[in-house]
Amino acid sequence: MNRLLVFAPNWLGDAVMALPAIADVRRAERDLSITVAARRPLAPFFSMVGDVNDVISLEPRRPSGGVAAWRDLGAELRGKPFEAALLLPNSFRAALMARRAGIPERWGYRTEWRGPLLTRGVDRAPSGVHQVDYYQQLVHALGFPNGPVAPRLEISPELGGAGARALGDAGWDRRAPLVALAPGAAYGGAKRWPAASFAELAQALVGDGIAVVLVGSAADASTGQQIVAGLAGRAPVFNLIGTDLLVLAGVLVNCRALVGNDSGATHLAAALGVSVTAVFGPTDERVTGPRGEVRLKADATYATGGASDSRGVRLHPDHVTTPTVLTHPVWCRPCGLRECPLDHRCMRGVGVDSVHAAARRAL
Repeated sequence: MNRLLVFAPNWLGDAVMALPAIADVRRAERDLSITVAARRPLAPFFSMVGDVNDVISLEPRRPSGGVAAWRDLGAELRGKPFEAALLLPNSFRAALMARRAGIPERWGYRTEWRGPLLTRGVDRAPSGVHQVDYYQQLVHALGFPNGPVAPRLEISPELGGAGARALGDAGWDRRAPLVALAPGAAYGGAKRWPAASFAELAQALVGDGIAVVLVGSAADASTGQQIVAGLAGRAPVFNLIGTDLLVLAGVLVNCRALVGNDSGATHLAAALGVSVTAVFGPTDERVTGPRGEVRLKADATYATGGASDSRGVRLHPDHVTTPTVLTHPVWCRPCGLRECPLDHRCMRGVGVDSVHAAARRAL
């Protein structure tokens, strides 16, 4: 086999958690050409992944649907000489796209009644395993030995520089330590720590002499506006919500820490080696909690000389941190609901003081 097509998960957080499985394939097959087929919003993410040779952007289905939409399914993949397809999503649609594209080998979990479309079907991993392990168990069953379980992503200095320029344009002086707040989350409002709590946290961090930047997708714009309005000018924050995915990655590598919900930005920061504090409520941190390691921890002062990163921050190679997940124990979590039918106690019960303390420890 020389050319493998990997169908990517549909959401940024899941895409990050798929990185160890893709790394397993690359480690076993150094000369293999790996192409990722991803939804258009996610395609830029995989352009940053060193284990990937090429990315194909999958266009959304026609709004009208119907016969025309199914006829066009997988049109971007036809005529390309892929010998096998690795299906990370569980959907029937992904298997059908691979079949319609004429890819002779199609590998994946036997889910969604798609077993007859697969040439190598694998029994689904048990429920309750972490999403990283879910993907890695699939590739292990296909013959690729598993390696490290923490997603890792290294971006180019050019992207880091683009992020620094975006922060500079917003007002960052490049001296104050920078903490990102990611207040959004897809899949409904239940996963979001209250905007008022983020505003209170931002005020506390600014009072500590820390610069704060708001990050997230365009869908998080209203949440960002609520936070800015809640601050009422008491603490300046840089609002970079809505930047594209590449710039977001560049911004994050200039941050010393991130506080966020169970969201794509939180998983991305952890993979980039940023110290992460995550607030979890309706979702299960044992299944989708961020994984990552910060192997080099920055000194409290910006110094030069010795071992340092691109910003001149002194580093301590003996210090390793992993993401911190904060929860509030209530009988109804994790419920997995999009919206809370009760009083959202699982998220409102996580106090600002505890999040502030965790963020300070991350610094």
